Amino acid sequence: MAKQQPVSLTEHLAELRKRLIIALVAVVIGMGVAWNFSTDLLKFVEKPLTGKTYLTELKKTVYDEVKTRYPEIYTHYKLEQETAIPVKARMLNYTAPLEPFFVQCKISMLAGFILALPMVFFQIWQFIAPGLTRKEKRMALPFISASFISFCVGAIFFLIVIWPVIINFSLSYEAEGLQSWFNLSLYINFCLRLILIFGLIFELPIIILLLSRLRIVNYRFLAKNRKYALLASSIVAAFHADLITMFVVMVPIYLMYEISVWVVFLFGPKKPAHAV
Repeated sequence: MAKQQPVSLTEHLAELRKRLIIALVAVVIGMGVAWNFSTDLLKFVEKPLTGKTYLTELKKTVYDEVKTRYPEIYTHYKLEQETAIPVKARMLNYTAPLEPFFVQCKISMLAGFILALPMVFFQIWQFIAPGLTRKEKRMALPFISASFISFCVGAIFFLIVIWPVIINFSLSYEAEGLQSWFNLSLYINFCLRLILIFGLIFELPIIILLLSRLRIVNYRFLAKNRKYALLASSIVAAFHADLITMFVVMVPIYLMYEISVWVVFLFGPKKPAHAV
């Protein structure tokens, strides 16, 4: 087989620009498709504002069981107050004339990005493929599929499991003279940012496996640096204002790192990497 000619920096940059343009066009098309159901997405994100989520149902089931079996404990600790978050219609509020329109644009943009992810990942693969062996190039379809599924699982996990936790925690501060008054932009920006973060967090095993296939990291290197992964998870989480959000961001990040270590152990190259 003829030896592949080295590619100049200019050719690399031209190829990168081409891949970025194709990915951007795919995202714009995805945004156009997502615009049609952006209102439904907004309604779904608003659902926890009623105060009725899987958490309140779970609490009620557990506390009812405690009330039946241990009424003294139920009365002493006033557990009835733990499920006292009123279930009512809470509305988001906006203060600028075009604020709802721009919020709809943001929702459509993120949803369009998710729809376009297969094409985005394909362009990433096309850019790095020339540096891979024939055997590694066969991983294109598994890489694209796993990356897309991982991001979607992370986003769905956040919306179904984590988002109600955050909103319930916030609503628990409501009291006489203290009511929630959520701003539309702040509420949606906070939610979209965390969707993106959790999607990327769930990409970590795929990214680290790819790095191991490229001989940049290996299992021993990853296992040895668990403490730094925990520190990095804490630093990323520290950029969020409240403790509950910090916790729900930090734990999945570190768990994904731990999963990455074992994914590399099971599926990474068995020969040691040269660049660690």
